[in-house]
Amino acid sequence: QVQITESGGGLVQPGGSLRLSCAVSGSIFSTYAMGWYRQAPGKQRELVASISRVGSTTDYAESVKGRFTISRDNVKKTVYLQMDSLKFEDTAVYYCNGAVRHLAGDYWGQGTQVTVSS
Repeated sequence: QVQITESGGGLVQPGGSLRLSCAVSGSIFSTYAMGWYRQAPGKQRELVASISRVGSTTDYAESVKGRFTISRDNVKKTVYLQMDSLKFEDTAVYYCNGAVRHLAGDYWGQGTQVTVSS
């Protein structure tokens, strides 16, 4: 059974940095391209970064390109999101899941809140 646990969010000033982590239980992690998603209040959830199964390929939404870096550790079954130069508009709940197909149907973890505020 898959369980997704995101962590690392918090309150940060504009220009600051945070590193998010997402641990996935079970044995399927290394077989999935993974992604970080975010959902801001009143908006739809959007994919902001993705990484291939072995970590050789990454892709980013234009809004975060050059500021966010996704990485993964298949031994630890964890995917990371390094967020630098944070902006007010990065405020959202951040989730991880499969990037092409989700890990377990409609299941999502609880997410981690990122708030960028002065």
